[in-house]
Amino acid sequence: MKKKVLSVLLCVAMAATLAVGCGGKDSGSSDSDSKSSDTSKDSGKKTYAIVTKSAGNPFNEKEAEGFQKVIEAEGGECIVKHPEAATADAQVSVIQSLISQGVDSIAIAANDENALQASLEEAMDAGIKVSCLDSKTNTDSRQTFVNQAGTKEIGQVLMDAVLDITGGEGQWAILSATSQATNQNAWIDAMKEVMKDDKYSKLELVEVAYGDDEPQKSTDQTQALLSKYPDLKVICAPTTVGINAAAKVLQDEKSSVKLTGLGLPSEMAEYIGDDDAHSCPYMFLWNPSDLGSLSAYTSIALVDGTITGKAGDKFTAGDMGDYEIVDADDGGTEIILGDPFKFDPSNIDEWKDVY
Repeated sequence: MKKKVLSVLLCVAMAATLAVGCGGKDSGSSDSDSKSSDTSKDSGKKTYAIVTKSAGNPFNEKEAEGFQKVIEAEGGECIVKHPEAATADAQVSVIQSLISQGVDSIAIAANDENALQASLEEAMDAGIKVSCLDSKTNTDSRQTFVNQAGTKEIGQVLMDAVLDITGGEGQWAILSATSQATNQNAWIDAMKEVMKDDKYSKLELVEVAYGDDEPQKSTDQTQALLSKYPDLKVICAPTTVGINAAAKVLQDEKSSVKLTGLGLPSEMAEYIGDDDAHSCPYMFLWNPSDLGSLSAYTSIALVDGTITGKAGDKFTAGDMGDYEIVDADDGGTEIILGDPFKFDPSNIDEWKDVY
């Protein structure tokens, strides 16, 4: 697959996000439907659902906005579901409801790799097209996966950041989301694989802590890491909720511990800096709205038969360009949005008002 040129992605991201907001959703409710399924069936329109990880997460909200914008622009009906908790059980309830409504497609950011299988297989048996975005299920539970960036690439850039910020040696920790989050676990595994190289041999990973993508728990976990490891040099948080919580703790306490990971520019701008007054020298991410948009185009292509989810299938994602489905590391298939983008003091002001 020809990867998208990063500058093109960023321009699309800025234009899409600044041009229109896809609001109208109650992000705190799992019942935030943009239109009812009954209305869609009566009108003959196809119905496309997106199920995020949980309510109250700005990253999830941006994903859903991008998804809804594309679906409605392409003439479909959109249902957005934000489960009340970042658990598999909460998502199973949502999936069962969507099956009953007879939607045409479900795109889901999975809270567990295996626990959704029975429900998603039931959905596919009912003729519903199923894909994942952000965080994937096992291969039996999906037709394809819209991946924000290559897993190995994310692991590499995060480990290189830890190596750089620590000065090449010392203790560091990871602040993750939930212990079941497949994307988090894949990135952490990729980081550990990178660490096997000799140049990382002087780094000591002391703990992987879990904040469950809850601001208060992530705050508590950060404070616990500081207390348990007085020689800690860096925390890497590959979660937007975790990195924001950790950044505030470190900066408020004027800690010498530094931070990197994956964060939203709008939330992290005040913490980005290369001096002692700022907790995060730099971080990475992609545009969550673009991820939602690509997921929407994928759902449409699955429903209209342009793609089946097999490697080699190709489709056009509107102004985002052409994409090809490729083999994924787990034996399934995936569509890769692009490469991680670095946010640092030189560009954070440019992006903080975009997303």
